[in-house]
Amino acid sequence: QLQASGGGLVQAGGSLRLSCVVSGYTFSRYALGWFRQAPGKEREFVAGITRSPVSTSYADSVKGRFTCSRDNAKNTVYLQMNSLQPEDTALYYCVAEVYYGDSAYLPQVLRGGSWGQGTLVTVSS
Repeated sequence: QLQASGGGLVQAGGSLRLSCVVSGYTFSRYALGWFRQAPGKEREFVAGITRSPVSTSYADSVKGRFTCSRDNAKNTVYLQMNSLQPEDTALYYCVAEVYYGDSAYLPQVLRGGSWGQGTLVTVSS
């Protein structure tokens, strides 16, 4: 089970941190990540993180603004979102998949993984 939280309403330029607690999995075996879906748009990859040794992958639209991290002791993956813009408004989903490879393939790998419920992020202008 993947339980995401931390969404909310924020003004443009603000920050939010999303959390996703993963239960029922051997957490350390999993690559983790975040996708989002805005109204009327397709679901898109946002960020991902491999198992140890950790490496990350980001969508071009969020590079330099978002940071994905994990805490294996807490079975939790995070998405720190800074400099939020109205176009970041979406339902954000956390995803997990058993994966031992390179971060370059995370978007494709995670799309086929286990999905949690979304948490809504709304950025006002």
